[in-house]
Amino acid sequence: MNMKQKVLITGATGFIGSHIADELLKRGYDIRCTIRKTSSLQWLKDKPIELVETSFNNIEQIKKAVEGVDYIIHNAGAIAAKSEEDFMNSNFIATKNLLDTAIEIVPNLKKFIFISSQTASGPAKSLDKPVTEDDGFNPLSPYARSKRAAEEYVLSKKEIYPIVILRPSAVYGPRDPAILEIFQMVNKGLATLIGFKPHYVNLIHSTDLVKGIADAMESDKTNGNIYFLASEEAYSWDQIMSILKRHLNKSFLIKLKIPHFLVLTIGAISGFFGKFSKKPPIFYYEKAVEFIQEYWICSVEKAKKDFNFKTSIPLEEGLKETIDWYKANNWLK
Repeated sequence: MNMKQKVLITGATGFIGSHIADELLKRGYDIRCTIRKTSSLQWLKDKPIELVETSFNNIEQIKKAVEGVDYIIHNAGAIAAKSEEDFMNSNFIATKNLLDTAIEIVPNLKKFIFISSQTASGPAKSLDKPVTEDDGFNPLSPYARSKRAAEEYVLSKKEIYPIVILRPSAVYGPRDPAILEIFQMVNKGLATLIGFKPHYVNLIHSTDLVKGIADAMESDKTNGNIYFLASEEAYSWDQIMSILKRHLNKSFLIKLKIPHFLVLTIGAISGFFGKFSKKPPIFYYEKAVEFIQEYWICSVEKAKKDFNFKTSIPLEEGLKETIDWYKANNWLK
């Protein structure tokens, strides 16, 4: 590999983006990351990374960010917003601006990788039929619809530009603040389960995810394609809670099963009051609709076939490592 190849990573100050940067540094790439004035640099400081302040509404700043790079991994986006329009601005318009500018400024780019989400395609209908890349679309929330809109725009350029779309399933691992609350609840002896039937998810450890992203970037076969990146196995929340109970050394665990109607009610109330707060609500009605789906599962056969994607960290090992990291960093006591 040519040591001078440069990768632009957006959203690199966050959980997944910072792990992408670490993986590509290991592989010998030069790394440039976009940051905002308000970004915390805790995961990037003291590393050989070029930082470029960039707003995705500012085309001149985007031009400076993309100039001279060989690859772009667009991982930035909003997971919380006040309205569908705000989601569209952060996830669709930002992607469009970045891609359009890249096409103009870096016509010979090797690859533009858009990090989308499993939610862009929607849940599966049953445990024995995980969603594939060829299935239709059923995005259930404003976030999911904004990611799907961005996907459609990126796909519209595949005849003229080397694009790849990656859809991670639920991700966990060190540095992840989003799933921390589940660990904290189990640490207090309480497991919250949605509905009265088992609900299944694919989970992927951040290390496996970023290796998959880097492998997709380096593969000659991925151009113009969409891929799910996830565990091959679907896990029930009961399984996940049992592993957490074991590794948090809990002698008992109260399992609180919340009926779907109550989850939807909480989502509606949270979303309503969220409109009056400074910060956008993380939980709202359509997010609750996503929560009550029984099968957030997808197939990774296409990624296995095209670039030998595989996961190497078993769930038990990955959750224990995450617990140990949370404790070492005083996120969990």
